[in-house]
Amino acid sequence: MNILFIGDIFASPGRDIVAYQFSKIVARERIDLAIANVENSAGGFGVTPPLADEMFGLGIDVLTSGNHIWDRKEIFPYLDKQPRLLRPANYPQGCPGRGLAVVQSRSGQPCAVFNLQGRTYMPSTDCPFQTADRLLDGLDPSIRIKFVDFHAEVTSEKMAMGWHLDGRVSAVIGTHTHVPTADSRILPEGTAYQTDSGMTGPYDSVIGVQKEPILDKFKTALPVRMEAARGLVELHGVVVTVDENTGKALSIQRIRANYEGYSLAD
Repeated sequence: MNILFIGDIFASPGRDIVAYQFSKIVARERIDLAIANVENSAGGFGVTPPLADEMFGLGIDVLTSGNHIWDRKEIFPYLDKQPRLLRPANYPQGCPGRGLAVVQSRSGQPCAVFNLQGRTYMPSTDCPFQTADRLLDGLDPSIRIKFVDFHAEVTSEKMAMGWHLDGRVSAVIGTHTHVPTADSRILPEGTAYQTDSGMTGPYDSVIGVQKEPILDKFKTALPVRMEAARGLVELHGVVVTVDENTGKALSIQRIRANYEGYSLAD
């Protein structure tokens, strides 16, 4: 089966390119399960219930997030009502929502999608490694397809999670830094891995934000108002092919799309 993961959707430019390309990619790549990180989809900060509904309406099966999931307070009750919008599972007990969704793919396979968050240079949370172990221990063993969005700042923590889960999940894909990495590979025990899937949004920017205020901030150290950029827009993510019988990854390809088309790279 083929899994499409779309990296951090940033503001309206990111949502627009997903709306334009999603159905084309799903049809041509024969996608069985579609996942997207949406924590920046509302103007670059958080997600709202109408925007989550908009992404589900396109046909995306599961929405993941990260530390910015809490930026829009109106999403709190929605998280409890909509099990397919995830927040990182390792936030303390009592937070709205959940970090694991079990859904059925288009081919009829049960699939588990995990959302975890790193701790280095990130908000204080429970241990993501121990949380991953706990979630896996509690999962029905008949569910072989397991996909992890690991939302973390530093490459070392993301790589450590890949090695920690190698052979136990189908894929570990990093998000948060908005910069796609060229290290997609299959780890020795059969887990597809990429340190960061990249951003889906405006690339004529500083990780999605207008360049000029960020340059001023770096030069003056003064606070600035950050606004989503416009201009060049791209969709970034990965397509992972998984053996349905074993849950092992067979291939991983980076995907890059604009309004003219898209391409896949090993």
